[in-house]
Amino acid sequence: MTLPQLLYGTAWKEESTQQCVASALAAGFRGFDTANQRKHYYEAGVGEALKLSGISRSEIFLQTKYTFQRGQDHRLPYDPKASIANQVKQSFESSLEHLHTDYLDSLVLHGPAISNGESLDDKDWEAWNSIQELHKAGKVHLLGVSNVNLSQLKQFYENASVKPSFAQIRCYAKNGWDLEIRKYCAEKNIIYQGFSLLTANKEHLTGPKINEMAKRYSATSAQIIFAFSRQVGMLPLTGTTDLLHMKQDLESLSIALEDSDLKTIEEVGF
Repeated sequence: MTLPQLLYGTAWKEESTQQCVASALAAGFRGFDTANQRKHYYEAGVGEALKLSGISRSEIFLQTKYTFQRGQDHRLPYDPKASIANQVKQSFESSLEHLHTDYLDSLVLHGPAISNGESLDDKDWEAWNSIQELHKAGKVHLLGVSNVNLSQLKQFYENASVKPSFAQIRCYAKNGWDLEIRKYCAEKNIIYQGFSLLTANKEHLTGPKINEMAKRYSATSAQIIFAFSRQVGMLPLTGTTDLLHMKQDLESLSIALEDSDLKTIEEVGF
């Protein structure tokens, strides 16, 4: 299927996950991001909404994640005594069951094994090698990494036999909208998936420059940010629970910001 220009993120929705995904489908979303991490996601709720929608699996871009035990609570989708390689496989099979599918469009390694490190751990490579096997078997179409820094992303790209197609990062305006990582992604043909574009940058959304643009384009400030992110090469995620906002976020795909406005937004965090 064609990669959507905007993904619907399903984190932190708990028992409302199914209804939120159903609303997102009704609004027109066809790309969904989730994770087999019950601490922050309810993957089975995503799957139930997709199943009941009656929409063909081929029309849906479905992305989920393998999460190391340090990022989980007690509701593990694998045997904690199993090897990392087998944990990946067990998590994957559990995801297929939750999502009522026999393949994934994208499988993401949900953060490195050790937080706040610069180098990757042996566990990272054991997990990635297992994920690569799923790709080579045709069970996963694309691979990605999330919550990594630039050094770690470079290590994945330079040393993996199957290169990451995605890097999913919480995007901060104060860091120039992650300019350095975005530059590297563009150079290596990695798609930068930006999340928390609104919640991580609330002070910028209410600033006079964004508000002026919103008025000039007859748009909301959120629509301006989503249009900006798409035009500078991101694949943005939105996690709104409001149907109106879902529709507005999708409508941002028709907004084309002028180059001068893109530059202004690029610089607003510095």
